[in-house]
Amino acid sequence: MFSKDAAVLQGTIELLVLKRLSQGPMHGYGIATWIEMATDEVLRVEEGSLYPALYRMVQKRWIKGAWGISENNRRAKFYRLTRAGEREFEEQANGWLRLSHAVSRAVTAGGAQR
Repeated sequence: MFSKDAAVLQGTIELLVLKRLSQGPMHGYGIATWIEMATDEVLRVEEGSLYPALYRMVQKRWIKGAWGISENNRRAKFYRLTRAGEREFEEQANGWLRLSHAVSRAVTAGGAQR
């Protein structure tokens, strides 16, 4: 992640992971690659941010992990959403959309009113 935007971006990692896993199981490297591609390379989630987030999400029971074989024939932990994770994704996505819409309105508004 970009250190300048770390405070803002840290809160988005879980939402982006939940979004990717809503499409099906994926290993950590695949999740990180998807985030980079889905954001047109604006966001790059490093291992030091991604794996602690995955661990926290497992602890919260939003996702489950199981070992499997990746597309390049390597052993990897694949994560999938639980029902609780599906609900959490819906809540976080709705909240993010409301917030980002409100901030966009404020940023693009005309002159300040007092």
